[in-house]
Amino acid sequence: MLIRYKDIIDKELDVFSKKLPSISIYDPIKYIINNGGKRFRSSLTLFSTDLFSNNPLLSINEALAIELFHNFTLIHDDIMDQAPLRRNQPSIHKKWNSNIAILSGDLLYAVVNSILSKSPSQSVETNMLFQKTAIQVCEGQSLDMEFEKSESVTILII
Repeated sequence: MLIRYKDIIDKELDVFSKKLPSISIYDPIKYIINNGGKRFRSSLTLFSTDLFSNNPLLSINEALAIELFHNFTLIHDDIMDQAPLRRNQPSIHKKWNSNIAILSGDLLYAVVNSILSKSPSQSVETNMLFQKTAIQVCEGQSLDMEFEKSESVTILII
């Protein structure tokens, strides 16, 4: 069912990737985009928009931003977990180095915010929700790192 939306996302990401500057710091971003993925979150975004408007492309910027944000988190997660592979390919910090991976991940997060700021359906509420989600992802990653050292783990309700 979601394959139709994944195809849309893949095509949009291909166009997006080709428009990125030829500066070397964008190479890891192009690399992670072109390594594929399920595109589940972004496909659900298009699917939800399609349900309510019969036009999934109304949320294409948001879907791209969600997909790219997810990739940003994967870049940083791979560094923290010292994961050698991502999608059966060398992770960015292994293919380049940790400094390049951190910088390209940070750049990707800035690109995500730029995409959202240009969206015709952007609102203060949407932006605040997106930023709150980014904060929660970072908090969750922090807890994940703490859990690795813990002998007992409790539930934290925020």
